[in-house]
Amino acid sequence: MAEDIKTKLERYKTAPFDSRFPNQNQTRNCWQNYLDFHRCEKAMAAKGADATPCQWYYRVYKSLCPTSWVS
Repeated sequence: MAEDIKTKLERYKTAPFDSRFPNQNQTRNCWQNYLDFHRCEKAMAAKGADATPCQWYYRVYKSLCPTSWVS
């Protein structure tokens, strides 16, 4: 499974389609991925595990959200 995540991160170009957010306005998608990233990091830190899988959420929200929101 770890190899699958690493290959996805290497081939990552932009956020994939998410059927929960089918409309053009991707604000909620941005916000949800931002929350998922921070929840993932918190959960991995609590377990003492590597937070590499959380980078997927980081890259998605960074590509969806406006630059002024990310900074």
